[in-house]
Amino acid sequence: MSPALSKLAPAMLILAGSLGLGGCATKGYVNSQIAAVNQRIDGIDARLQTTDGTAKSALAEAQAASGQAQNNGQRIDQLNARVDGIDQKLLQKRRPRN
Repeated sequence: MSPALSKLAPAMLILAGSLGLGGCATKGYVNSQIAAVNQRIDGIDARLQTTDGTAKSALAEAQAASGQAQNNGQRIDQLNARVDGIDQKLLQKRRPRN
């Protein structure tokens, strides 16, 4: 090995080692980052559960209102038929019979 290369080899080894080790994250750092992300996920999950409950409640109320509207429509149809019948009877009584 040449003298210049033998002087450069330890420096290259130290440089390669520092570059290789510099990119590693410690367990503590990774755990703290994961804990922060998990906390945000838990918060979003709680909001999602609340929103899901609200949506289910709104759906149930909408279905109940739809059923009531159908019932009211049927009752109006029945009343219209009765009013039409009464109207026909009144018209027949008012017409002069020849």
